[in-house]
Amino acid sequence: MVLIIPQNRFLVWGGEGWVAGHLKRLLESQGKEVYTTTVRMEDREAVTKVLSDIKPTHVFNAAGCTGRPNVDWCEDNVEATIRSNVTGTLNLTDVCYLMGIHCTVFATGCIYEYDDEHPIGGNGFTEEDEPNFSGSFYSFTKAKVEAMMKYYSNVLILRLRMPVSDDLHPRNFVTKITSYERVVNIPNSNTILADLLPASIILAENSETGVYNFTNPGAISHNEVLKLFKQYVRPSFEWKNFTVEEQSRVIKAGRSNCKLDTTKLVTKLKEYNYEVPEIHLAYKQCFMRMAAGGAK
Repeated sequence: MVLIIPQNRFLVWGGEGWVAGHLKRLLESQGKEVYTTTVRMEDREAVTKVLSDIKPTHVFNAAGCTGRPNVDWCEDNVEATIRSNVTGTLNLTDVCYLMGIHCTVFATGCIYEYDDEHPIGGNGFTEEDEPNFSGSFYSFTKAKVEAMMKYYSNVLILRLRMPVSDDLHPRNFVTKITSYERVVNIPNSNTILADLLPASIILAENSETGVYNFTNPGAISHNEVLKLFKQYVRPSFEWKNFTVEEQSRVIKAGRSNCKLDTTKLVTKLKEYNYEVPEIHLAYKQCFMRMAAGGAK
């Protein structure tokens, strides 16, 4: 008798969105069977139909509302933000649970800010720490939905922060800060997609669940990022700094600044012989790939 092992089938929610597109191409490069959809997550009937038609073993939720051009949009569109980030996310998670499908959700770590117990240069926030940042409506919705969603036994929640790709896509954190007239200079945890997206596939395929801080280990300041960008990508680049107080005068919503503790993630990935580089090294490698790809 020949043992037939069912092949994994992946469905990426978010169509050709930035993270969704990168994930789709990565899955395809690994020879995986992958589909995408842009069906609205809050439409339960449509969600159920897509899942019934495609019959995925794994769903990656890379959809949601971050606002255009940034999270300030969410401040003026609270209903739409709730509909996507709360109602939609929970609906997709729930339908996947009822149909026995593993669901990986790309969430956010922008639910914390430095405090007395987690000062700059000190301990990072762990997955067990209660969110302490609600300075933006976007972060408020993300913290609330995670608090409920984490109880689903089929869900893997990955907290990204300030994601960076190997190109200068408009959604890339580096593209954003290089386009600003002035930037703050505060250490933060960042997610280099080339390092972390492969890890998301490993975790999903092994049916891991729970909440993970999904960033490269360590924290890096805006100035450190821009110095590396200048060194490897654009030697002529110059920038100016301003304070958080000065920044607050030109933005509608507050911005999260924090370091996330990646001990849980690093320990888990060691079980699968996968290592995520420390953030300074990761940025150097990212910018070298970016320059090799012709970015300027």
